[in-house]
Amino acid sequence: MSQPLFLYIHGFNSSPDSYKARSFVDYMTSEGKADQVIVPALSHWPARAIGMLEQLIDAHSDRTITLIGSSLGGYYSTWLCEKYALRAVLINPAVRPFELLETMLGEQGNFYSDERYELTHDHLQQLLQIHCNVLKDPSRYLLLTQTGDETLDYKEAVEKFRDSPMLVQQGGSHGFDQFESVIPAILAFAEGRVELPAVTDLTAGRIRTETSDE
Repeated sequence: MSQPLFLYIHGFNSSPDSYKARSFVDYMTSEGKADQVIVPALSHWPARAIGMLEQLIDAHSDRTITLIGSSLGGYYSTWLCEKYALRAVLINPAVRPFELLETMLGEQGNFYSDERYELTHDHLQQLLQIHCNVLKDPSRYLLLTQTGDETLDYKEAVEKFRDSPMLVQQGGSHGFDQFESVIPAILAFAEGRVELPAVTDLTAGRIRTETSDE
């Protein structure tokens, strides 16, 4: 069996320094599996981001790749999953970002770096070009979403991935509260198993690690 590889795909204006990316890398490092994780820093241009991710996938075609996509990274993961027939774990994924980001056109800044740029209609067009209306094999996706997402409507992801295994937790946030608790489920899914945590309601004891994370 080929060695597994996890490709973590961060979200809009995020980076490899995001809380979930660091948490996953730290977990895998503690298990002696740091060489099984790649977290690239992606361009704010969707076409360039997809190009980099495709190069990484092509370069590691001898390995069993599982995508982990957060927010906009979940949207990218869907395109890549359809193209390469991979497994993808989607964490509070964006479903129609070309509509959501239209309200945010103008100057933008990365949450983790000093990069400033202009979000334009060209960005939206590049996102629209990788939109997947139909999923060839819904079983290739694991949806992890929280109803307290303040950025995205979780119902859109639940509808799009309705035939995929999913965990819908009550409460939480866009950053996905208590992310560490779902890492074992991610690893199980990469092996072809669905083992979801028992906790489905976070409203009673809400834990927030960072205020903004993708």
